[in-house]
Amino acid sequence: MLIDTHTHLYAEEFESDRTALIEKAIHNGVKKFYLPNIDSSSIQGMLALEKQFPDNCFAMMGLHPCSVKENYVAELNIMESWLKQRKFAAIGEIGIDLYWDKTFIEEQKTAFKTQIQWALDYNYTIVIHCRDAFDVIFDLLKSFNKLPKAIFHCFSGNLEQARQIIGLGDFKLGVGGVVTFKNSGLDEVVRQIDLEHLVLETDAPYLAPVPFRGKRNEPSYIMEVAKKIALIKELPMEKVANITSQNAENIF
Repeated sequence: MLIDTHTHLYAEEFESDRTALIEKAIHNGVKKFYLPNIDSSSIQGMLALEKQFPDNCFAMMGLHPCSVKENYVAELNIMESWLKQRKFAAIGEIGIDLYWDKTFIEEQKTAFKTQIQWALDYNYTIVIHCRDAFDVIFDLLKSFNKLPKAIFHCFSGNLEQARQIIGLGDFKLGVGGVVTFKNSGLDEVVRQIDLEHLVLETDAPYLAPVPFRGKRNEPSYIMEVAKKIALIKELPMEKVANITSQNAENIF
């Protein structure tokens, strides 16, 4: 069994063939799909998908850093209102993104810290989005006396950063298609990190692994990520699947 810990299956890119893609992935052994929220506009589609596949799709709740704008307080209020209504798999995806726009960096910091506190208050795992912001995120995490469980989604940093994250507590590194990219350097990091610290993800429809790079990503392609890690680690594919899936079950 494989678990996709991060996939945007509710996205419009899957509008024409969503159900078929999910059924195909399930048939191929990908049994669980964790759905990170983006903002108030993504909630209904995400929850509808969870309702359609209650044994396979699991919704998170949170405000993505790229959706932190002038109205971020109102958006956060919507997120928290949902946390008060029902259970979710995690709080995510949350974090800091300084790649596209640094206009709202202070608001991003506030939103991130607020949602970490929710995770502590409501006893949730967090799923962290980090782009061009490792030092900022690490400093914010270190400002807490206690941290929730966490997945550092789409990890693509160096070995030192990987060890810093692992040292924070019950933190896992989310590894996806980037590990298959020729010059990413992530393969060398994965080689030196114990499998107990890794979970698998696609981030579909983004970051498709080789040999599908540049195309729309989909959950069944997580097999390519698992195969690559098995190759790097010189382990049977089944062992990689079993350990990373158990890691995912534990973290969620």
